[in-house]
Amino acid sequence: MAVDLRKFFEATDPSRTLVVNNAQDKKYYIDFSSVRGGDIIGKLKQKITFFKPHDPTCTLFTGHIGCGKSTELLRLKLELEADGFHVVYFESSEDLEMTENRRAQAPKFYLWG
Repeated sequence: MAVDLRKFFEATDPSRTLVVNNAQDKKYYIDFSSVRGGDIIGKLKQKITFFKPHDPTCTLFTGHIGCGKSTELLRLKLELEADGFHVVYFESSEDLEMTENRRAQAPKFYLWG
């Protein structure tokens, strides 16, 4: 079988977020929870849906570039919406001016459920 180098690069590009409910992206998703210290998304979901269903929550979610933070947060978003939560999700790198230096703040991801 010949390898399509362009498709391979697109599938493994760390700057591209996988959307796990997209059939094309889903085939490239790998669950790395066993090497990430457990089901982190499941724990976040439980914190929101069980322990604080009516209160805002705040969680620091960090990792190296391309390790899957956005992909996992989008997966959490889908699960919360399936449970009836209204989720507002945006990536600060797309929605905020990243060249503006306000005391050298790091980019943040926001997820409200």
